[in-house]
Amino acid sequence: MQKTPTIRDVAREAKVSVAVVSRVLNDGTGPVAPDTRSRVLHVIEELGYQPRAAARELQSGETTTVGLVLADLTNPFFARLADRVVWEARARGTQVLLSTTQEDPLVEAEALDTLIGRGVAAVIATPTSENVEKWQRLRRRGIHVVFVDRSIEELPDIDVVSLNNAASAQIATEHLIGLGHTRIAFLSGPTRTSTGHSRIAGFRTAMAEAELPVDERLVHAIPFRGEAGSDAVGALLALDDAPTALVVGNTAQAHNALRRLHQASVAIPRDLSVIVFDDSPWTELVSPPLSVIRQPIEMLAMHSMDLVLARIRGTITDTVRRVRLDADFIERSSTAPRDPS
Repeated sequence: MQKTPTIRDVAREAKVSVAVVSRVLNDGTGPVAPDTRSRVLHVIEELGYQPRAAARELQSGETTTVGLVLADLTNPFFARLADRVVWEARARGTQVLLSTTQEDPLVEAEALDTLIGRGVAAVIATPTSENVEKWQRLRRRGIHVVFVDRSIEELPDIDVVSLNNAASAQIATEHLIGLGHTRIAFLSGPTRTSTGHSRIAGFRTAMAEAELPVDERLVHAIPFRGEAGSDAVGALLALDDAPTALVVGNTAQAHNALRRLHQASVAIPRDLSVIVFDDSPWTELVSPPLSVIRQPIEMLAMHSMDLVLARIRGTITDTVRRVRLDADFIERSSTAPRDPS
């Protein structure tokens, strides 16, 4: 990883003393010639130097500020994750600046620029899988980053706290196979995201280990926003040999998928056994109550906050940390043995 530039690096490149750089950074603390100020500011931008706001806060006893960048707060999973991260932060005397990207890389890029300008000590984020250079820029400026829920393959040196997505999808699929289902459909998020890629991989592993073929018409990697869940279910129901079981591995699209099933008068689980990722309050209230993969949101938040504060305070400085948490499979009434008829 590239060494974080220091105030001494700025002074050396600008050919001035550290005191002069300090006066430029703290306007009004002493005179600086206009040409010198311009030169120092140019070097600061060139090197990506970021005054360590976090270190100043910790030394002065003031509150540390952490940026929280999440994908989509209309998704109940991320709304609950945001609430829990803020709770964990307050318990540790830390403030949170929350941004949502709405799954848009351009919005994400703007949010990261804003957080740099606000001098946050660190960022906890669910990345869109884009903006690799922006994330690297944060690191060069000495801002610690922890990815939560998702990761980016091109950034293997960033800490990650995530669900064991492949294992969770495999468990859900194996449950349906155990009930006698062989034509199992799977809806995931986009495969460019680590969650989408891993969940499809877990589904395929379960099918392969049971020596069952995968009909590619039953596998849909769909966007998180919009009506794609409804469209995918419509395509599944239109097949002559429709599936007898469905895993909705795209949390954001679960309600759209289920609405389309209701509109088509599909009886769950008589006509179709269903498992969804994440255990929102409504999943237990619908009829029948849904079997779910319950994601450990409290643990995701706790580990993310603990890890980012440990990085800020320098209590861990070793290699990248990858924390993978197991989810729980909760069996309710939306799955049943396949009707042999």
